[in-house]
Amino acid sequence: MSREIIKLLNISKKFSENEKNIVVLKKINLKINKGELVSLNGPSGSGKSTLLHIIGLLDKPTSGEVFFDKKNFSKSSDVQKDLVRKKGISIIYQQNNLLSDFNALENVTIPLINNGYEFKEAKNKAIKILNLVNLSKRLFHFPSELSGGEQQRVAIARAVITEPDLILADEPTGSLDRKTANEIFSLFIKLKSKNRTILYATHNRELSSRADYKLNILDGNITKQK
Repeated sequence: MSREIIKLLNISKKFSENEKNIVVLKKINLKINKGELVSLNGPSGSGKSTLLHIIGLLDKPTSGEVFFDKKNFSKSSDVQKDLVRKKGISIIYQQNNLLSDFNALENVTIPLINNGYEFKEAKNKAIKILNLVNLSKRLFHFPSELSGGEQQRVAIARAVITEPDLILADEPTGSLDRKTANEIFSLFIKLKSKNRTILYATHNRELSSRADYKLNILDGNITKQK
């Protein structure tokens, strides 16, 4: 039986710009279950990133309630949210946000060290997952020495290494060629099979069609499409 992992109740988000209120999300109600692979579609500026940030507890809605794993985080402290993100939620950003002073292996090892792993075990796990994304020959290269696609693969490896319950991805394959994009998507499928939930924003119709279902966002509203 599926278990609800994300629930949004009447989520609205407004921004103020030049003394005007811009409404990005309008009373969004949404439920996503554990183990679902869901694509988030919509034109640029439609609020996809904003929605991902609210679900990932990085941004607060203007109104409404956010539940993760049946716990209401609407009034939780930043410390409580950080704790959940540390182990339960991973985010793959459009801009990969790699640490420039650390090589690929170190970038992927750090989340495990932060979660209390011994260095040797963390390093071995990082090597395995970098092999999975075809970066076994780039372990000791720094971000500046990697192509855009390679940097994104490091970012994806870093996000999934903690085996989070929820992975949020903002255009995760945007800078990848078709072959590598498909390889990354295959990794998502493997993670889904381990009952992990993946919500990914994409403009790629082919990858969008491979989701269990699509969420379309337009004019602040969300519709669900099989």
